[in-house]
Amino acid sequence: MHPKELQKQLQSKKPPLLLDVRSGMEYRMGHIPGAQHLALWKLLFRLTGSLPADRSTPLVVVCESGSRSQMAGELLRKRGYRAISLLDGDMAGWRGAGLAVERD
Repeated sequence: MHPKELQKQLQSKKPPLLLDVRSGMEYRMGHIPGAQHLALWKLLFRLTGSLPADRSTPLVVVCESGSRSQMAGELLRKRGYRAISLLDGDMAGWRGAGLAVERD
């Protein structure tokens, strides 16, 4: 999904759930507004109480450069989630599109 399309969807009445699978430090240094932090290691060890019970919920997964979001997407698909998108260019693509980031 292109960063501008994600931004548009995040501002809609029914936005997708945006999962940031980077480390806690990376997330705190700057994340997409509205992103939920879910470090990849938590997903690997099934420490994911914050995932929606409805497996048809649209999910968008993002990391810094793509490798972690791809792994997370596959893990989510194996767990039955059907509407998974990856952000084109990940965080670098988001920043490159001139879009805002939040810091904690």
